[in-house]
Amino acid sequence: MAFSKQQLQKFADLIRIEIPDEKLEQMNIDSVVGWLDKLQKIDTSGIEPMLNPSQHQLPRRADVVSDGGIRDAVLANAPDTAGVSRGYFAVPKVMDE
Repeated sequence: MAFSKQQLQKFADLIRIEIPDEKLEQMNIDSVVGWLDKLQKIDTSGIEPMLNPSQHQLPRRADVVSDGGIRDAVLANAPDTAGVSRGYFAVPKVMDE
């Protein structure tokens, strides 16, 4: 099966690639098409399609809400210790009353 220069140019336009005329003359697309024809002839009846090449499942953990258990460690990093005893960060006032 041989393709003409015009057919190759039409294929290139359809797949949105730009191929210079001198490259079109050098292309040996017939060998690729022949290879694809061989692939089409392979008997795949009885073989289920593979949806994902990686068939393993990711490990899942329980979705449990918690406070993290590290409140005291986090509050130990506070630059101002005024609110630490009450369990919050003290920040400077940003608005006037």
